[in-house]
Amino acid sequence: MSAAHPSPSRAPGSRRLAGFVGALILVPGIAAASLTAGYSTASAAPIAINPTLASLSAAPAAAHAPLACPSTMAHVGQSCVDKYEASLVERTAEGDKAFSPYQAPNGHDVRAVSRRGVVPQAHISMVEAKRACKASGKRLGKAQEWKTACKGPAATRYPYGNKRTPGACVDTNRSSPMNTLHGGERTNKTLNDPLANQQKNTLEATGNREACTNGYDVHDMVGNVHEWTDDASFRGGYYLDTKLNGEGCDYRTTAHAPAYYDYSTGFRCCADEGSLTDDGI
Repeated sequence: MSAAHPSPSRAPGSRRLAGFVGALILVPGIAAASLTAGYSTASAAPIAINPTLASLSAAPAAAHAPLACPSTMAHVGQSCVDKYEASLVERTAEGDKAFSPYQAPNGHDVRAVSRRGVVPQAHISMVEAKRACKASGKRLGKAQEWKTACKGPAATRYPYGNKRTPGACVDTNRSSPMNTLHGGERTNKTLNDPLANQQKNTLEATGNREACTNGYDVHDMVGNVHEWTDDASFRGGYYLDTKLNGEGCDYRTTAHAPAYYDYSTGFRCCADEGSLTDDGI
């Protein structure tokens, strides 16, 4: 090699420099990889080295790996679960607009969104809930998936613990809109009166009760509105009842067909981890 056997015409200083560079590259303790140690590839500037060592400059930043779940969803096991009870937006020629949570979406082109601080959608059947989830690239939650999210990492009866805490969720001292508006009459017409959940002391905005959550950061899975799951039951109770058909996260109603809906029925969407790329829904 020329570095080992320099030409007689080459200056002594040149021979020493060549030998130093060769030693720098061959000594394991200062190998090329070690010259970039301690710097993140996202922020480190190229290392200033003799031009003959330009190949040792810092490598370009690597692309970020996709998130398992969008920021609007909680990561629960191998699933993504909407953090909040679903609300709807209607897709129109002029763009998306909020859909009324006080009326059934039957016949409307809607999709589900998960947002804090809004009135959750009620008056929705399992059939329509599945359609709305699918329109946002998600699906209606599975029964066990829903229960796991509700119970939290500690697997408690309520999101916040095993013992019911009055007022922690929207399920304490609420007013019956059927009594207020219709003298207790409960028919398909009265149960779907758009004024029902507009009465005082009924529904609350999503995320309004800070205690009604758990380590997964899901909210209102007990109380507020019932939530459909894909086994044709609705879970968690609603603002007037979180105990009659099981307590808290164990609450389950199976008395109605998938096409049933009333002022108490809502939903939230789920997805498989890593299946979503849009973080804005």
